[in-house]
Amino acid sequence: MQTIEENILNVTLLEPKQKHPTIFVRFDELEEGESLTIHNDHDPKPLYYQLLGERGNIFVWEYLEEGPEWWKVKISKRITGESDETLGEIAAKDLRKAQIFKKYGLDFCCGGKKTVKEACKEKGLDATKVEQELQQADKLPASRPLPYNEWELGFLADYIVNTHHDYVKKNLPDIKAYADKVARVHGSRHPELLPIQQLVTEVYNEMMSHMVKEEKILFPYIKELSNAINGNQPPQAAHFGTVQNPVNMMEMEHELVGKNMEEIRQHSNNYALPEDACASYSLLYRMLDEFEDDLHLHIHLENNILFPKAIELEKKNR
Repeated sequence: MQTIEENILNVTLLEPKQKHPTIFVRFDELEEGESLTIHNDHDPKPLYYQLLGERGNIFVWEYLEEGPEWWKVKISKRITGESDETLGEIAAKDLRKAQIFKKYGLDFCCGGKKTVKEACKEKGLDATKVEQELQQADKLPASRPLPYNEWELGFLADYIVNTHHDYVKKNLPDIKAYADKVARVHGSRHPELLPIQQLVTEVYNEMMSHMVKEEKILFPYIKELSNAINGNQPPQAAHFGTVQNPVNMMEMEHELVGKNMEEIRQHSNNYALPEDACASYSLLYRMLDEFEDDLHLHIHLENNILFPKAIELEKKNR
């Protein structure tokens, strides 16, 4: 058996077309509990999504170094029977528990494929304490939350568009306008507003393009899958191959937007207003806070419920 120190693959030494196939071969050779550490000259995040799509949630992805010169990632093969529920799976079953994840800064939407232990380890948190609070949530009176996990997929896709996409389309242009205005008026005294303005612009551009792709391409195909299974007939062949391909792209874009919102929160010191904040300044921070809260549920519904079910449904259709 190779030790972790020995099992290192410098991806930069490989031809581009050989990189991912070589990594997959090395990963498949791992025994349960063993790890492969890859060295690369850029973030290998696309590999994460490809590995997840083609092998499933059977590995742990851990960054050992994140640039600017080297990215080093340890990929460990999970031991059968030891794979606890992920944050996303927990939140999908009981959304009340998402409040506990928010309390501890645990990302249950973009980072929802980590277990509680893995997420707590990354944050330096006591996993036992978090798990105890999750258990206590079971004793709280039920608030009759919307049964997202029980909805037919076409209905869920329409709900996401009519509720969350419409919210983004209505509010994000105003947030961008206020970010521009507040940076222009207060940026000289509060330089953190300048990177916030840039990040808001990036979120705006990404989300507006992202929602079009979902509404015009991915969601119609998911609805067709759902209709096909109900009508007992195969769906039309998709030009993008399997649904896993656009799902991977959407999840990568979700992660980018989520990271931008996290940076905005850091620059604003958790939306703490300075003493000289005007009404527009206050409104900007309030709208950003509300937007992030909606975004978490928005991405959760897609990453943790809609997309996994669509992938399984397509497999059944085929």
